[in-house]
Amino acid sequence: MTSAPQAFICDAIRTPIGRYGGTLKDVRADDLGAIPLRELMKRNPSVDWSAVDDVIFGCANQAGEDNRNVARMSALLAGLPENVPGSTVNRLCGSGMDAVGSAARAIRSGDTGLMIAGGVESMTRAPFVMGKADSAFSRSASVFDTTIGWRFVNPLMKKLYGVDAMPETGENVAVDCKVSREDQDLFAFNSQTKAAAAQANGWLAQEIVAVEIPQKKGEPILFAQDEHLRLSSLETLAKLKGVVRPDGSVTAGNASGINDGACALLLANEAAAVRHGLTPRARVVGMATAGVPPRVMGIGPAPASQKLLQQLGMTIDQMDVIELNEAFASQGLAVLRMLGVADNDPRVNQYGGAIALGHPLGMSGARLVTTAMYQLQRTGGRYALCTMCIGVGQGIAVVIERV
Repeated sequence: MTSAPQAFICDAIRTPIGRYGGTLKDVRADDLGAIPLRELMKRNPSVDWSAVDDVIFGCANQAGEDNRNVARMSALLAGLPENVPGSTVNRLCGSGMDAVGSAARAIRSGDTGLMIAGGVESMTRAPFVMGKADSAFSRSASVFDTTIGWRFVNPLMKKLYGVDAMPETGENVAVDCKVSREDQDLFAFNSQTKAAAAQANGWLAQEIVAVEIPQKKGEPILFAQDEHLRLSSLETLAKLKGVVRPDGSVTAGNASGINDGACALLLANEAAAVRHGLTPRARVVGMATAGVPPRVMGIGPAPASQKLLQQLGMTIDQMDVIELNEAFASQGLAVLRMLGVADNDPRVNQYGGAIALGHPLGMSGARLVTTAMYQLQRTGGRYALCTMCIGVGQGIAVVIERV
């Protein structure tokens, strides 16, 4: 009896993460998604790109220039052959990670052999949207900002579960899980410090492809490193007011950003890797998701990680790298404590997290897996857990193994 195919990550690359209204502000989401795809093609000239079975991209918005299946659009814009299909998945913040896990599942099932997965989000260019009139000759109009959060709210959903904004869910977790403001600010400070060190050491540069930004006059500028980092002292962080309420603990300093970016990974089974001259770098061991109450969506990584580790017969102690998306310091700390991991465990977010690097929603999950893969390669570790919370009350987790 032959063993089931394994899904290997053979390459992974991402753009730098841009600030809201920053360097990537003029780059359409479909063009942004094409950049790491084009780089994968450039870096792997031995691949017959017409043999790619599918391109799966995560994207949380899909209301503007990322509509009409941004995975397919980006693939075509990147120059992938027309016969290569594309699909866009939406699990909100977990979309990019879901794309990677879904590609791996397709390979492990035997349905596919060569896949591209990733994610893209331009939160800067997210449009305003307006619903249609609810009656003839109506003079009323409701306009919603699609950058992040609820719109076109279902009254029954609001009645049953509430429609807490993302920062409100962070406050809810802080209160319910008794995470202090001081601990949140220290977590944020450490994230910024680690990210700055990783940038200075060139570790982050390994996973980044520079983006050429045309200028009205002169040569294009080369955007080559994440620009969301904002080092602040603990004293400065302590002075920031709460974003939900003045005495609240969630602030602009201990929450993730609103950002732009794209990421793509090349996955293959063993036969496809040999056929296309690829070197496997990591194996996708498994993926799991879990649901939690929407008002405390930030705790989602805990049950998702526990579910996955149980399915795999593994423990958190076996993980050499833990990449936990930092939507808010409050939820990051709550999750670590639920998993029995110390607040300052050196395995966690060695290159900093979303508080420092930013959180382009559909890209972030793919970025976590990419960062974890490069960390395992650099440190010689074996296993990495990548996990993140998801709006409307979910969590997602992936385990990869260095090969």
